[in-house]
Amino acid sequence: MRAELQPKGLEVVTVALDLGGAEAAGPWIDLAKPEHPALIDQAHVLDELLGVVNVPTGVWIDEHGVIVRPPEPAFPGYVAIAGFGLPEGSPPRVVEMLREAAKMKVEPERYAEAVRDWAEHGSASRFAISPEEVVVRSRPRSRDVSRAAASFALGQHLHRAGHADDAVGWFREAHRLQPDNWTYKRQAWELVDPVLQGPSDQYEGDWLSDVRAIGAENYYPQPEL
Repeated sequence: MRAELQPKGLEVVTVALDLGGAEAAGPWIDLAKPEHPALIDQAHVLDELLGVVNVPTGVWIDEHGVIVRPPEPAFPGYVAIAGFGLPEGSPPRVVEMLREAAKMKVEPERYAEAVRDWAEHGSASRFAISPEEVVVRSRPRSRDVSRAAASFALGQHLHRAGHADDAVGWFREAHRLQPDNWTYKRQAWELVDPVLQGPSDQYEGDWLSDVRAIGAENYYPQPEL
């Protein structure tokens, strides 16, 4: 999509949110061989500032630096992942995770067409919304959400400082205060179990159980297109 729309003035910048930095996110970027700027946000600054609670999330910013669409699920392309390429004898939990992921509701075609319309028409696009509407659609920051951000920041600081055990309590507090923030959850789970994000002694939840609890179809709210 970037190659297609860059001649019309669109630039794509991807940002990996990962406390593990280049060691954790770098191999995925290298494998993708992106032609666009591909950044790594090791301190989760972007999600704290913009209210990102899951990935993939897209934010549209115009040539004047103004947000014209706030964070929302962003699927410009999608590959069906349930059961493809899994070698025989794959761990049952991996199979179960992929089956749940296949139930998630995404509409890549609609999102891609919206991006194309914006690249073509700019501020006249029906998908570019006013600053007032951006504020209305942006997630509210309640006291609990603010405290969750502070708790998550403390957890990150302790983990980077080599106090991983002490960080767990603050990550748990962030999960408690903002239970619908999958970025907080997934980051903490990945530090314990990078692949399966499975049950552990450190955390009450895990990816598969928590997704099943809310229903996989509710994992990504549908963007207002």
